[in-house]
Amino acid sequence: MWTYVAIAVGGILGCWARYGMTNLLQLLFGRSFPVATLCINVLGSFLMGFLFIVTLDRVTISPALRAGILTGGLGGFTTFSTFSMETLLLAEEGEVLKATTYVALSITLGLLAVFSGAYLARTY
Repeated sequence: MWTYVAIAVGGILGCWARYGMTNLLQLLFGRSFPVATLCINVLGSFLMGFLFIVTLDRVTISPALRAGILTGGLGGFTTFSTFSMETLLLAEEGEVLKATTYVALSITLGLLAVFSGAYLARTY
């Protein structure tokens, strides 16, 4: 039960952080290039890699708090961090082909899905 609560609280905080950072970066850099999303995805990926290892190897925290930070907080901030972490884990396990396939499929299918969804929304 506490894990779900921690994930929910972390998710709220992560979403607020994403919204605030998006507004700030769009104010500073405009909207002509998705600087905000790029920065959020890169920062989220860095934090996922750093906090995943620190909370696994160096700092002892409860599993609920760890899930709240990683799944809730960073998941609310950016799901790209999870994608990046999963790719790293596959590569570190020697599964380079799987990691490469995962990256290629995620990008290709993600782009196809977003274009298809937009097309359907505009057409029907």
